[in-house]
Amino acid sequence: MPEYYSSIGEAVGAAMQHNIRLAHRNVAPSSDKPLQVRHLPSASSDPYSVRGMIARLTEDATPDEVAGIIEEVNGALVGALPQLTELVAAAADWTRLRLSFEDPHRNPTFETWTRLAAAYGMLQDVREQLEVAEDGVAACPAERTDPRYHERVNVLRTRELLDDVFGASPVTAPPSAQDPDTDRRRAAPPPGTAEGPANLSVHSVGENVGSEARRQAAARQVSPVAAKAKPDTTAPSPIAPPPPVAHPATHQR
Repeated sequence: MPEYYSSIGEAVGAAMQHNIRLAHRNVAPSSDKPLQVRHLPSASSDPYSVRGMIARLTEDATPDEVAGIIEEVNGALVGALPQLTELVAAAADWTRLRLSFEDPHRNPTFETWTRLAAAYGMLQDVREQLEVAEDGVAACPAERTDPRYHERVNVLRTRELLDDVFGASPVTAPPSAQDPDTDRRRAAPPPGTAEGPANLSVHSVGENVGSEARRQAAARQVSPVAAKAKPDTTAPSPIAPPPPVAHPATHQR
């Protein structure tokens, strides 16, 4: 094996082929095509990809830069999150066409549909949360606060991308063409919020509601069949939906 590869994918593919050859060294070589490895572009080559936006969202980024990245992720036309939401919806619709309620005691297809429908509902809620968070990020202070405050909130990011591990070149933020009026709206605090120290108590959304209850409640919201299913089927039993997350009274876009 050569000692240098032009990409991580090429190196991984070569290692896989080498291991396969070692495992089948007594087998005659076949005419099968060589393994194909999908190439993932680096974050620096595509700053608008998810990997590129993560690389741009550094600890020293300005509030407007971070708000702009969230806006790109949540954009209605080309945002990564709306695309993921539509992908999950398409998977749920694909499963819907294969539903059958003939067996009242076992229906794994319906179980799969409820999981996809619940994931779709959760992604829609994430989009709403990001719409509100975008203005809140823009109103955050640009300077870091005292480190003793940081210890009260857990770090959420737990994994690194390949570019982070292998030290890719930093991604330069693209020039911003933001409307000045939008910048002023972002800089202003959200209406209906009082100025002063923020509440530092952190609670997870729906911490008192089990994951199974959330999944079933979300499925009932998008399916009349799930809401009216008889108890002798595997359809979700009537369970109160999780309490809605409080949103600001008004939101300027």
